[in-house]
Amino acid sequence: MISLENISKIFHKGKENELSALKNISLKIDKGEFVTLVGANGSGKTTLLNIIGGAEKPSSGSVRINGEDITRIPEHKRSKWIARVFQNPNNGTAPDLTILDNFRLAALRTRRKSLKIGADKVFKREVISRIAGLGMGLENKINQSMGNLSGGQRQALTLLMSVMDNTDILLLDEPTAALDPKSARVVLNLADTFNKEMGITVILITHSLKDAQQYGGRLIQLQEGKIARDINTESKLQLSLADISEWFG
Repeated sequence: MISLENISKIFHKGKENELSALKNISLKIDKGEFVTLVGANGSGKTTLLNIIGGAEKPSSGSVRINGEDITRIPEHKRSKWIARVFQNPNNGTAPDLTILDNFRLAALRTRRKSLKIGADKVFKREVISRIAGLGMGLENKINQSMGNLSGGQRQALTLLMSVMDNTDILLLDEPTAALDPKSARVVLNLADTFNKEMGITVILITHSLKDAQQYGGRLIQLQEGKIARDINTESKLQLSLADISEWFG
């Protein structure tokens, strides 16, 4: 599904502040995998996600999805495969628009824009049904502005909107870092559901070792721009929280 071949990324090349963020990484992620990335700050986690998503271009190496070389394809053209949720709950939504209008925009992410799409009662009922599944009581507030919601509510809706259109890959860049524990569980459980029930490939960055142990089948640790550990599902089940903590000294 996703294939990274000899990926390196150097920032400020040739300058005094040159930084080698990724160093010759090769990685294959199969369709339907849930991969969790851990690592200290500066280990290259977000840079790796940026290269998969298209926000950054590698200094060398190639990126392929389903065998197609997308290394030089810009970020917006990768939306037919990839959706992304960021750490800041304010990213990825239009705060001045209603919840319903935000869902309508999400449903148009990869399609030709039309005033008709998302304007009928069927679409509205679908949105209400999906939101009700969150258990946050927001299904009765679809005409409320997105900007008036709490961070946890907004992040949960952002994740829900990410699959309103065709999505094969979901990139989650510390999506719960700014959330309270209850909202964080809602968001991560939702991602887990998308993976198990819809077969969406999920890549999650987290600094929570507890979440790294609980969510995802495959666990990868990045260290100084390289893959230090790549643990498969069977081996991960044998890891305790203390085992993972030891990786970080």
